[in-house]
Amino acid sequence: MKTTVIALAAGLLFTACGTVSSCACSLAVPPTPSTGPGLGFDVVVTEKDTAATMRAGQKLEVVLHAGNGMSNWMQVKSSSESILAPTVNPAATAVRGVTLAAFNAVGPGEAAVTAYSSPTCSPGQACPMYVQVWSVKVTVTA
Repeated sequence: MKTTVIALAAGLLFTACGTVSSCACSLAVPPTPSTGPGLGFDVVVTEKDTAATMRAGQKLEVVLHAGNGMSNWMQVKSSSESILAPTVNPAATAVRGVTLAAFNAVGPGEAAVTAYSSPTCSPGQACPMYVQVWSVKVTVTA
């Protein structure tokens, strides 16, 4: 019985390790932006991504998950709207703890998409004063 419980726990650990981003085993493979026709977007980036490449005319979706003890990501912006212009915000379909944003690749060049998050604090409690910043460099080719 004890061996079965240990084997079951080990199996669950290995199974979870493949799906949880904070697991040490997932750190060996660097995250890459998803590409493909997912709900009308050509490229999808998350808080794990640092760079993406796309062609002019394609659509970019930004999917940011709030960290433990952190607020939802705010002010998802492009550094150059002449290269990467914001489009209709699909936030109405986001689940709790997820921030969505969308951009159209207008012309060739490089633009950074940035966002920030801060700690969530209970009323009347001391709150740390820091901001978490996320950025992804998007290269748009012709």
